[in-house]
Amino acid sequence: VNAANRLSKEDSSYKVSMREVMQQHVICYDVERDLLPLVLSNCQYSLERGQETISEYDLPRIQKQILTRFLQGKPLITHTGIPTLINTQERDYETIFKTVKGKVSQVILPTLTRNVVSRKFESYSEVCEALRIMELLLGFVSLTGGDPSMPLVTYLQETLKMGEDVDEHILEALNKCKLTHCVFVWQLLCSRKSEMMLQLKMEPFSEYPAEYKQPLKEQNKTGLRDFVSSNSSNQCLLELHEFILLGLGRLHATERYRPFWSVKEGMDLYMGLKDMEVPEYMNENFPDDLMLSQIVEAWKFSITAKHERMMER
Repeated sequence: VNAANRLSKEDSSYKVSMREVMQQHVICYDVERDLLPLVLSNCQYSLERGQETISEYDLPRIQKQILTRFLQGKPLITHTGIPTLINTQERDYETIFKTVKGKVSQVILPTLTRNVVSRKFESYSEVCEALRIMELLLGFVSLTGGDPSMPLVTYLQETLKMGEDVDEHILEALNKCKLTHCVFVWQLLCSRKSEMMLQLKMEPFSEYPAEYKQPLKEQNKTGLRDFVSSNSSNQCLLELHEFILLGLGRLHATERYRPFWSVKEGMDLYMGLKDMEVPEYMNENFPDDLMLSQIVEAWKFSITAKHERMMER
């Protein structure tokens, strides 16, 4: 469009946002139906010695016709209104989640649904793809809102028209989830991704400040084993993971969340910023002597201990 405006010396101030785009605004053509006839109508053939046919194209005329038929009068389409996907640490999820919650009320996933979703995703690639889809969905919900009771699958298929682009296994896994769960589905998938990275001997928090990665003492491990012995710890561990992922991955995180604080103190501040309470089970049962400086190792140990406990059943 910029090139067309320069050639035609037209005013280039005509702009349309994504929210306002209509069919007449976009450059649209079919190669065989539109372009080939235009090119061939401006082609001359001559027979040279040796019976070789030489094609000569009237390029200035072709350019002029392309300009007037397809490009002239088209606006620049701005990015306003397009949900974008960027690195987790760079994306302002606090703002996105507050916007989503302001438009669609959010509730924690029922325990049965949470367990079903967790079990359905057995490979790292599946979790990553499901997370990509949920981030796209959250971007649109933050802009447009929606009916809290609408199933996520229905929203993907009918509102976003993504039914054919989403793997059937992912649709099946999300079958019991609704728009009112979308923030907590994202939370669950993020944790599931990190858990699988641990199983694959990968480091989910490799680029996070070393100040939060100090080793655990034996007494810490004993306290964490007791903590994860109850299923009530499941939602607590999801909140703890989200705190690490979003709260401690930002620039200058150590100035906001001091490593010498206790984990409970850090969680209390983070949950307060979300206008939520720290889970009661965590307040009552999480070890008081665990510091923020140990939080990454505490989460990793808790996940491993919980997995080992399940394997023993």
